[in-house]
Amino acid sequence: MNIFNIFTKNKINSNNYEARASIEAVAPEQIYESASLELQDVIAPSVLKIEPKYINLGDKIARTFFVISYPRFLTDNWFSPIINLDRVFDISIFVHPIDTSLILRQFQKKVAEVQSQINTREAKGMVRDPMLDTSYQDLEELRDSLIQAQEKMFNAGIYITIYAENDFELFKIENEIKSMLESKLIYIKPAFFQQEDGFKSVIPTNTDLLDIHQKLNSESLSSVFPFISLDLTSDKGILYGQNRHNSSLVIFDRFSLENYNSVTFAKSGSGKSYASKLEVLRSLMFDIDVIVIDPEREYEFLAETVGGRYFNISLSSSHHMNPFDLPIPREDETTEDVLRSNIINLVGLFRLMLGGLTPEEDSMVDRAISETYAIKDITPESDFTNIEPPLLSDFEMVLGGMTGSDSVLQRLAKYTKGSWSTFLNRPSNVDINKNFIVFSVRDMEDELKPVAMYIIMHYIWNAIRRNLKKRLLVIDEAWWMMKSEDTASFLYSMAKRGRKYYLGLSTITQDASDFMKSSYGVPIITNSSIQLLLEQSPTTIDILQKTFNLTDEEKYLLLESSVGEGIFFAGLKHVAIKVIASYTEDQIITSDPSQILSNRKAKEEQERGQTPS
Repeated sequence: MNIFNIFTKNKINSNNYEARASIEAVAPEQIYESASLELQDVIAPSVLKIEPKYINLGDKIARTFFVISYPRFLTDNWFSPIINLDRVFDISIFVHPIDTSLILRQFQKKVAEVQSQINTREAKGMVRDPMLDTSYQDLEELRDSLIQAQEKMFNAGIYITIYAENDFELFKIENEIKSMLESKLIYIKPAFFQQEDGFKSVIPTNTDLLDIHQKLNSESLSSVFPFISLDLTSDKGILYGQNRHNSSLVIFDRFSLENYNSVTFAKSGSGKSYASKLEVLRSLMFDIDVIVIDPEREYEFLAETVGGRYFNISLSSSHHMNPFDLPIPREDETTEDVLRSNIINLVGLFRLMLGGLTPEEDSMVDRAISETYAIKDITPESDFTNIEPPLLSDFEMVLGGMTGSDSVLQRLAKYTKGSWSTFLNRPSNVDINKNFIVFSVRDMEDELKPVAMYIIMHYIWNAIRRNLKKRLLVIDEAWWMMKSEDTASFLYSMAKRGRKYYLGLSTITQDASDFMKSSYGVPIITNSSIQLLLEQSPTTIDILQKTFNLTDEEKYLLLESSVGEGIFFAGLKHVAIKVIASYTEDQIITSDPSQILSNRKAKEEQERGQTPS
C-alpha cells in the first residue's frame, strides 16, 4: 500500500514504490506562497491510494479491466451496449499494426502445425476434430486475405476503468459489464497488482503500460469502432436538449429537412409547453418570426419579455379579425386562385360555425359568399390592393335574399346579433408585423374555441402568403383543432403547403388518443419531419408505440421519463433527449405555478422600490 500527496513537485518514478513512499509532502501553504500551482495540482485528487484490486481516488474508487479473449466472429456494434451504458467509466483502445510479411511467416508455420496434427490423426485412424478443421480453414482464408492485401493484422488492447462510490457499487458495475460482454463470448479480467499501470493506460496520456493485446484483423477491429452512439449534433440550428445516452448536444435545424413541421406529444405536466417555449425563444435569436396560438395564456410573459405582441381573443376583446379579408396575391398566384381558395376556406368555417351543412345548404353558402364579395366589387379580375372586404352582416344580407335560407339564417343570427357579434362581425384591427406574435384563446367560450382557432389560423395563413419569410407557427393544445373535420382539414392543409411559404408548423397536444382519432391525425404526423415524445401515460402509450414503431425499450423509457425527458425524432434518426435550459431562459419560460408566483412577487417588490427577499 502506498499513499502520497499530490502537491509534491518531484517527478515520481511509477515503478519505484520505495522512493515514492519517502517523498515528503509539500504543505498547501508553501504552494500558495510560491504561487506554483500547476494543472495537475488542480485536476488530481487530494490523495491517491493504490491497492492490488483497485485505486482509491479520495471519494471514488477505480478498477481497471482488460479484454482477454474474443469469440471466432465479432458482430457489428458489439461494443455499443458498453459505450452507451449509463455509468461512469473510461475506455482506452490501443491499436498496434503488425507487419504483414512478419505475420505471414508466422501463419505459414501455424498452418503447417495444424495440417500436421490433422494428418497425424488421419494416420492413426482417429475421428476428425472439427476444431482443427475450422482452425485450418480460418487460417487459410485469413492468409489469402493478407496476401491479397484485403486485410491487415493488428495487436489490439482494450482497457476499461470503472468508478464507484464504494465496494458494493463497484462490484455491481463490474458484474453488469461482465454479463453484457460474456453474453457475446467476450471475457475480461481485472488487472490485479497492475491497477496503477491500468489506470495510467486508460487516462488520456497515450501510454500503453499494461501491454496486454490480442491479434485482430481489420474486419474484427472495425467492430470495436467506439463512435457508435447516435447523435443529432449538426453545424447549425438550435439546441433542443441533451442526448441522454452520451451527453452530446441535440442541435438541429428544422429548416434543413424536407418539410419544416413538428409534432409534440406528452401528458399534462411533462414539459411540452416548456420545450416549445424554449424552442421559440431560441428560434427568435436566429431571426425566425414566430406566431403562437395559445389556449392557456402560457406565452404572455414570454411575449412581454422579448418585445412581441400579445392578443387576447375573446367576446369582450378589442381585437377583431374579419374572416372575409383577402391576401394580396404573390407573383406566382392569380387573384382568381386567391379568391377561390378563400371561398373554400370560408365554406369550411361556416360548416364549423353552423354545426354542419346539408349538401343544399353547402351549395347555397358557397354561392352566397361569392355574391357577398361581388357587392363589394371583388371578382376574380379585381385588384385586392385597396379593397374594403365585406363583413359577416353583408353575408347575412345576401343570404337573406335566397330561397330556402331560413335555417341557415337562424343559426347565423347568433354570430351577427347579440354578444357573439362582437367577435366576428367587425373589421380586422390586428397588426402582426412583429417577430413574435401570440394569440390567446383562453378567455373564449369553449363552444367558440374551435371557431376562434380556425379564424386565427385563416388570418395567419393569409398574412403568411403575403410575403416570403422564415416563420414558425406554434399551435398548442392542437387537439382542439382535431375535434372538427373542417379545422383538422385546414391544419393538415397548412402542414402540406407550409413549406412553399417557408413556414414550419409546430403541433403540440397532450391528448394523443383524440388527435389520432381524426382521419387527419396520422397524415399530419407523416408530414412532420420532427417528432418529440415526452413522458406518456399508460392509456396512450400503445397508440404511440404503434404509430411511431417504438420498441418495447423505448415504450418503457417514455413511461418512466421525468419532466422534460423523452425521445426526439428528426428525419430517420432519433435519440433519447433531456430538455435543458439556462437559468435566464428558465425564468422566462417556466410554467411552474409556484415559480411564476415567486417571479411576480419579486417583480412587484422591485417596482415598489423594495429589494426582493
